Amino acid sequence: MQTALADFIRDTPDGREADAILRKCVHCGFCTATCPTYLILGDENDGPRGRIYLMKQALEGQEITDKTRLHLDRCLTCRACETTCPSGVQYGRLLDIGRKLVDEKTARPAWERVKRRALAAVLPRRFLFAPLLALGRLARPFLPAGLAEKVPASRPAAGAWPAPRHARKMLALAGCVQPALSPDINAAAARVLDRVGISLVEAKGAGCCGGLRYHLNYQEDGLEDMRALIDSWWPHVENGVDAIVMTASGCGVTVKEYAHLLRNDPEYAAKAEKISAMTRDIGEVIDAEYVRLEPILTKKERVRVAFHPPCTLQHGQNIKGLTERLLARAGFELTPVPDSHLCCGSAGTYSILQPELAQRLKKNKLAALASGEPEQIATANIGCQVHLAAGTVLPVRHWIVALEERLKEVSF
Repeated sequence: MQTALADFIRDTPDGREADAILRKCVHCGFCTATCPTYLILGDENDGPRGRIYLMKQALEGQEITDKTRLHLDRCLTCRACETTCPSGVQYGRLLDIGRKLVDEKTARPAWERVKRRALAAVLPRRFLFAPLLALGRLARPFLPAGLAEKVPASRPAAGAWPAPRHARKMLALAGCVQPALSPDINAAAARVLDRVGISLVEAKGAGCCGGLRYHLNYQEDGLEDMRALIDSWWPHVENGVDAIVMTASGCGVTVKEYAHLLRNDPEYAAKAEKISAMTRDIGEVIDAEYVRLEPILTKKERVRVAFHPPCTLQHGQNIKGLTERLLARAGFELTPVPDSHLCCGSAGTYSILQPELAQRLKKNKLAALASGEPEQIATANIGCQVHLAAGTVLPVRHWIVALEERLKEVSF
């Protein structure tokens, strides 16, 4: 693709990166076949190739309209197009640059601004989100159906967290919404790792990974969240933790990209690179330790499970098939899931900001997951878990919780 970026951005870090990404695109259109919004809407501008053209025009100084912003807003940032692209176009990074520019050049309606600012203020802060969620549970019977389904009726118990008794230690991110929605996830991961000689710990005061505000286009706020998290983790890194473990794939893909996102920050660039290099999805950790785990797995009756691989796992982190293999080795019967590469519609705050498209995607995903007649659904990201659970009677859980139930009984 030939480019002629406008003077205002050409020689900036964003401009140079965008130019390099755009020049890789060969207009082949393979990406459209795997784009969830294009498959639903059938509009070229709601597919990756069309959005790339819109961003190219904006970067070259052409008029930016509300329709340009709408088409970019409709993108899930699922990055299925990156998995499909034969030319290696880093669409997700281009989208961050394009959305930032379009937001600067257009004015959102007041209600949209209020809604996005409220999400950016509340969701990353546990001390705000947790009590509001509890209040929402109390008010759930009186809420409109569309809002009520976004509020889980109950919260699973976390269970015991093993004391840090092993020489090997790994660091976990509690996250911002996960502790209030599903505290059993990290606790289950801690119990599993404890059984193979690894103590999982959380850094006191560690907050949001930054992905939420960054992708809401409060990019500077998101970068500040990233720096704050690095500061919380750094003493543990200096004390020799083996790895940083992510039980939410959405957070995982963000932290693995800290090295890129903070590359121009002289104070944090080296630390960010170290943090990214140390970060592992919980599936990667379990796979590496499976030889120690296998002897303590019980031979329970096989359970039919449909696994939903979050986009942030399979496309963002490029981890494909690993979790499914672990579940199969642990004795679960994995049911077939058609079009497993397509997004469920959760996509961070997407299900709130684009509810109609999110509902259609959820309906399609649940139909695909149910087609193999599973007894339960497993996934690897809290957003997908809550989103899917709101539309089915089947149990929807994090896969590490299901795996932990297969371990032989032990008291801590």
